[in-house]
Formats: sequence, structure tokens, C-alpha cells
Amino acid sequence: MPIKPQRLQKGDTVGIIAPASPPNLENLQRAICFLEVELGLRVKLGLHLKREYGYLAGKDNERLEDLHNMFLDKDVKAIICACGGYGTARIASEIDYEVIKSNPKIFWGYSDITFLHTAIHQQTGLITFHGPMLASDIGKVGADVISKQFFKQLFEPQQITYSEQISPLEVLVEGEAIGSLVGGNLSLLTSTLGTPYEIDTRGKLLLIEDINEEPRSVDRMLNQLHMAGKLQDAAGIIVGDFHDCDPKREKTLTLDEVIEHYTRLAGKPAIKGFKIGHCSPHISVPLGTTAKLNTAEKQLIVDSGIQ
Repeated sequence: MPIKPQRLQKGDTVGIIAPASPPNLENLQRAICFLEVELGLRVKLGLHLKREYGYLAGKDNERLEDLHNMFLDKDVKAIICACGGYGTARIASEIDYEVIKSNPKIFWGYSDITFLHTAIHQQTGLITFHGPMLASDIGKVGADVISKQFFKQLFEPQQITYSEQISPLEVLVEGEAIGSLVGGNLSLLTSTLGTPYEIDTRGKLLLIEDINEEPRSVDRMLNQLHMAGKLQDAAGIIVGDFHDCDPKREKTLTLDEVIEHYTRLAGKPAIKGFKIGHCSPHISVPLGTTAKLNTAEKQLIVDSGIQ
């Protein structure tokens, strides 16, 4: 059974870690002000948050230690990732998932954090949150107000209804589907294949998004998911934002042509146009909770991810 973490209350402490690449510290400081002033939370920084090891925010054991410590710390009620980048897959096999299962709490991030979302949910049942991160998004000058507003779902159980009131949506394959919402960054989902943390899409709604990938790269990854049975196993497909994924060569297929090809091959209800991913605004959603996709209504309804 899925495990819903406890809701936040004003005055609670949230932990900040960087399980992948090092964050922009100036952006991070602005994001901390958002957490403290606008959300009324206290902040605890990971011990190794400000360290750098090449393109990683510290060595594997250091980033792993921060992750474990935040789940073990009884005063920390939620864990929010500072940024993505690269590196979470390097620590996935060393995580003590019993620590997480015994200390369930809100875990929030996206992009490279997708590998952890997938691994944590499949190993523990914990519902996690796919949402904008502190240094990457919230701490940027002019960060989107709507992106910030969706942090409110951590304080009060509420159903999220995504319709064309938020952004234009386009039906790719008609139908209705209900299932657990899973997925995230397409590159990271593909990288789970053949590992102990391989994405399970059976009877689930699969969310995909990505950044800086040409159509031919998206084609390669979707083809791999298709050949692995992941697209046709899904109950439905939710196409999020593919930021800066325009072709950079003359002879090419468009991104739309690639996505339409594979969603039609899968033959499951599918809608594209969701502002979920490397975009602004970035609508945050819980992963692992029940969701419903209805193409007639052009609507995605996601159950609350907290209790």
C-alpha cells in the first residue's frame, strides 16, 4: 500500500540536500527566504550541501549521508532537493530503504531526482513529490508565483485538478485511465531499465518530461521504453514539458511527430501540454498516489499526496 507522508505545519523544519549536482548558492539563499518568510518553515541544511566534487555535490558517501541523516532526523518533517543535475543513480543501490520506510516524510524534487522518486517508491511505497527545486527554480530572480503556490499542497490535503485553465492541452489518444501516477524525467526513466529500480508502469499513469534533448534523442528513449513494454503497460500517458528540445539539424522529425508516434503505438489515453517539468510555471504533483486522466474533459485529477 502507498504510504502518504504527514502534512507540514507552520514552524516545522524542512531539510535541504543536494543528492546530485551542487546548487547555485545565491539562488539557494533566496529560496530559503521563500521557505522561511512565505511558508513559515524552519530550514536545516545538509552537512555536505555546499561541497563540490566535480559535477557532483560531494562524494557519493557524503550525499548519501545527507539523505540518510535527513530521514533519520525526527525534527525534519520534509526533505526538499536544492537542485538536480547528475548523480542520484550513483547512490541508489547504497540507500538504506528501511530507514526511509521507517521514517516516511515528504520528499520533493524532479529532473535527476526522478531516479530517487522511482527507487524510493518502488522499494518503500512512499509517495514523493515531483516539483520545482530550490536553487534551480524557486530561488531564481522572478520565479513564477504559480510554481510557489503549489507548495501549499504540503500543508493541507487537496486534490489537484489540472485542466486547460492552467495551460492548453492536446489529446493524442482518446480515452479515460485511472492508476498510480509514476514517472518524471524521460532520460532518468530510461536509465532505470535493466536495474533493480526499473520503472514499473503496469496499470499506471506514466508522466514524461525532459530538457535539452533533440527529437532524435527523445525518439531513442521512447523507443527503448516501447521495446521494454513500458509504454503499452501503462494505463495512460501524461506528456509534460520538453524544454529546449527543438531540432538542431535540417533533416529531422519534429518533437511532436516523435511523441505522437509512440503514444499512438502504445494506444493508451494520452494528453500533452502539461506544464510539468523544466518550465515556468512548473506544476508540482505527488508521485505514487492515484490519478485520473480524462481526454473528453481534457483533465488530470491527482489525489492528495499527504495525510
